[in-house]
Amino acid sequence: MLTVFDKAVGNPPVELGLPSIGPEKAKTREEILKLFQSSRPECTVYYLSDGNFMALSHDNENQSHPRSIVVIDDVFCIFIGTLENTSDLRRYYGLPRQATEGMVVVEVYKVLRDRAPYPPDQVIKDLQGKFAFILFDARSGTLFAARDRDGSIELHWGMAGDGSLVCSHKLNIIREACGKCCAPFPPGCIFTNGSGLMSFVHPLHKVRAIAREDDSGNICGVAFQVDLFTRIPSIPRTGSGQNWADATAVKEGDHY
Repeated sequence: MLTVFDKAVGNPPVELGLPSIGPEKAKTREEILKLFQSSRPECTVYYLSDGNFMALSHDNENQSHPRSIVVIDDVFCIFIGTLENTSDLRRYYGLPRQATEGMVVVEVYKVLRDRAPYPPDQVIKDLQGKFAFILFDARSGTLFAARDRDGSIELHWGMAGDGSLVCSHKLNIIREACGKCCAPFPPGCIFTNGSGLMSFVHPLHKVRAIAREDDSGNICGVAFQVDLFTRIPSIPRTGSGQNWADATAVKEGDHY
């Protein structure tokens, strides 16, 4: 799996670009796609506006963690893993028995976007299982990513040479695309390009970026983790007329 969104759409955390070693090795979006296609010629690529794209390959797929991509009403979703409560979610959202996990996630997003006043962390908590997904609403330009609380499915993100946000379940793909400007996507967290990174397990605590330095004092990597000692005063509810994905979370400038 590979997704790349330009800086204006992806709005990656600025901390991903902190490593001193990496920007000169990071590639452009075009170079990243060519690299991915050359090693996975059977991959499916969805070309979005402004050179953004989402790609999926079933190469070396783990049968216990299947990969899929669904497109419904201009909402694109790449889903990896399984949900233990898919049947319950189908009934709750009025979906047919044939609905896959990816379809369930798209429906959850659409219902909350259009009608519900709930912040995203409350709903993602209802997804039980081992999963990671990247969702993009082409109509609104909303980007949404999440990883289960145990980090059962690999998910990494990074910053390309042109500032684009790159996400993949393969660390080697991220490193080839972004050099050292990459990090594991933190377990139990969600990211939206409108609100930034937040924990759905500990929604009242900030998610901070922790820089790692080498022996010379240069930043060689970044890790994101929940700061259980810093509490967010409150998370305001959003009304039905507002975009649920823009619920207040941790602002990128607050990660330091």
